[in-house]
Amino acid sequence: WSKTGPTLAIGSYRGNLMIYNHKTSRRVPVIGKHSKAITCGAWSSGNLLALGSEDRTLSISNLDGDTIRMATLRADPQDIQFCEMKQDERSNAENTVSLVVGGKTLYLFNLYDPENPIELAFQSRYGNIVAYKWFGDGYILIGFSAGYFVVISTHMKEIGQELFQSKNHRESLTGISISTTIGKAASCGDNMIKIHELNDLKETSNVITLDDERGLDHMDWSEDGQLLAVSTSKGNLHVYLSKLPLLGSACQTRVAYLTSLLEVTITNAVEQMGSIVVGADIEPSFLALGPFHLALGMNNRAWFYLLGETNVDLMRDREYLGTVQDIQLNSDYCAVRYDGKIQLHILESEGIGSEERESKIFPETGKNDVISCMSLTPDFLIMGTDMGGISYFYVEDWCTVTEFKHITGIKSIFSEPSGTKICFLDSKNQGYIYSPVTD
Repeated sequence: WSKTGPTLAIGSYRGNLMIYNHKTSRRVPVIGKHSKAITCGAWSSGNLLALGSEDRTLSISNLDGDTIRMATLRADPQDIQFCEMKQDERSNAENTVSLVVGGKTLYLFNLYDPENPIELAFQSRYGNIVAYKWFGDGYILIGFSAGYFVVISTHMKEIGQELFQSKNHRESLTGISISTTIGKAASCGDNMIKIHELNDLKETSNVITLDDERGLDHMDWSEDGQLLAVSTSKGNLHVYLSKLPLLGSACQTRVAYLTSLLEVTITNAVEQMGSIVVGADIEPSFLALGPFHLALGMNNRAWFYLLGETNVDLMRDREYLGTVQDIQLNSDYCAVRYDGKIQLHILESEGIGSEERESKIFPETGKNDVISCMSLTPDFLIMGTDMGGISYFYVEDWCTVTEFKHITGIKSIFSEPSGTKICFLDSKNQGYIYSPVTD
């Protein structure tokens, strides 16, 4: 698939190419792109297509399949990638096609200097190249079958020099992966995973041994660096949690925070009381803690729990009309912000005098405000809009009691517990203290 559009390139064992636009259903057949099977390929961010074939050639084509460049190779190519080779003059474009030739050498084809490709050979004791990854300012991490882990630079002054080398696995190395998001590199081989810090590869931050496995095959990080997946020769898949998203909420002296992908822990920061662990059916992307309740959920759905002294009980779940951007609780109500609106609804319907107090949508009918932030206190729902409006909704009287107009949009509101004073940030990142009592 193209990196930037709905275009799919399909290479055949006969050397033909099909370019398919999924949006328009347009197909562009290119007969005879190569004389033998097309075995590997990659798109650039500029929609150039690089293909490698068993006919030992590399082709660079445009979005319509027209050949722009051709290069002859000494052996079969594999693992084509586009990246930026380090230059004396800085550029932000993917200027280089890289590929492995015959499992032994790394071939660097500069799109702006096609007559002078660079082919890098390595020590024979390293074995074959298993995989390689570009990272940082033109660096390449290479994993070799004999267990070696090597870093080289593509700057012309340093090219051909090994900046780092380590025998990471005793028998064999079968896969490598890099997560620039969390700054870590990993390799797998034998029955072991080794994780390094990218800014200091000599530092091994973790070693994971899989005692029940004979050998490991492939590995990859998730895009956010949160998960590391490793497949094995037995057909098993092991997924490891490498970092947790920061997710938490506080109410009075209690704090709720994510302690595992499917687990929330509630603890008291002041009093020495036992913690409560809440198991979730999904990985929550938001949570809110109230005096007597906990809410957690993802997308447009939330689950509500009633808190006891040592346990929790699931009360209900609820779906909203948009993806939840913020959720807050007080002892009786829940405020949910989504798509520029707020829905204020009761947590437990017992004891409510009238149906009209069970739920309310803001802005009220006839108003077109886009609500950008909120704060829910025991007595008030305080709302800020992208046009600078701040309003106080008094829950007991079920009506708006005060409104204030600021000069620019409101980004966030922070209320003291009673709601009699708030601090707010506007769209110019200026902070203000506002008190409706003295307004």
